[in-house]
Amino acid sequence: MSDWHNVMRAEHFESGTCEVIDVDGDNVAVFCVDGEFYAILDRCTHAEVELSIGDVEGHEVICPMHGARFCLKSGKAMTPPAYEDVDCYPVRVEDGMVQVKSIL
Repeated sequence: MSDWHNVMRAEHFESGTCEVIDVDGDNVAVFCVDGEFYAILDRCTHAEVELSIGDVEGHEVICPMHGARFCLKSGKAMTPPAYEDVDCYPVRVEDGMVQVKSIL
């Protein structure tokens, strides 16, 4: 079994969009920001809300429930009410396919 999971072809992944995929039983949100790809666990560490439906400003995603911000590059919780970071996943583009690596 491969440690890398296919998301979609990079040319079809529009900037400012997000795709959610299953990685080892967890939903992972994959964001495209200015042609770069970032992957984080799709769950706010404060309220367990899906981050994939939150707004993205720069390289931060905003939790739609209470407004906590998380850095897409590092997973760091940037503002209250979230104080715990969210898990980040390695991302690569291999033969034109955006892929996310398992972190188990």
